[in-house]
Amino acid sequence: MADKQRSLWGVLFCGSAVILGAFGAHLLEQYLSPEALQSYEVGVRYQFFHGLALLFLSLKQDNAKFLNRVAILFIIGTVLFSGSIFGLALGSQSTSIILPKILGPITPMGGSLLIVGWIILFIGFVKS
Repeated sequence: MADKQRSLWGVLFCGSAVILGAFGAHLLEQYLSPEALQSYEVGVRYQFFHGLALLFLSLKQDNAKFLNRVAILFIIGTVLFSGSIFGLALGSQSTSIILPKILGPITPMGGSLLIVGWIILFIGFVKS
């Protein structure tokens, strides 16, 4: 993954987090419970933080293989973590019992990938 790809993912995550945050603040608060809206905001926040992290990684020029591993973990982890939270929050108003069963386990898998990415990033910086 090239520096440009990492920066594009970072910009995509940050820009869409702003849009999703505005959507949540101005439209969803009318339809979601406070708990569901709070969960939705957690998804937006984590997406934004990891978008910034990807932008930071795109500035680093050393050890591209190591940075690519971290970037891939951040991208997949963010999609799984934030995406499943968005789905659970938005689906909380429905009577469907299938959605939580499908998306529920995906959130911790995405979170685990994010944690592993941060651990690898820490180890990589310590070694360099």
